[in-house]
Amino acid sequence: MRQLVFSPRWIVWHLLTLGAMAACVWLSKWQWDRAGSNLGTAANVGYGLQWPFFALFFGYMWWRFLRLEARRLEGEEPEEHETPAVPTAEPRAPKEIDQVPLAPETAPEPRANDAATTEDDREPAPWDRGPSPFTPTPVPAAKPVTDDEDPRLAAYNRMLAQLAARDQES
Repeated sequence: MRQLVFSPRWIVWHLLTLGAMAACVWLSKWQWDRAGSNLGTAANVGYGLQWPFFALFFGYMWWRFLRLEARRLEGEEPEEHETPAVPTAEPRAPKEIDQVPLAPETAPEPRANDAATTEDDREPAPWDRGPSPFTPTPVPAAKPVTDDEDPRLAAYNRMLAQLAARDQES
């Protein structure tokens, strides 16, 4: 373990970790002092409380990586979470239709990945299946309102149509 801790690679990791932790402590103090000033806000208090957790995280990750490296060098397997066993598919027995040879005059139907297929034969891509959230949604044309249904709205629509026509003229 001592060889590992004093190896040049890990000395760099020690220095980086200590630097990151010191920076987090300094940022926490700075935010805390800023919160007490005239320009301070509640956000500064929150950040002042948050930075020490970042420093602890850097220290924890340093310790974790050091232990994993020590276990690897000792020949132990690092602790891993068990993954559930995935059932393997049984090989299927060939069907009778699979064993019938094709007649020379019949050609197989084109598949989706064959070069002979056209755009119309392929299944649409996921992005071609429906409206995109990144394009404007078309608004269906509304039927015009008559004077019998709502005279004020009909008059307003006529005025808008006149303004639009006047705008197109100029």
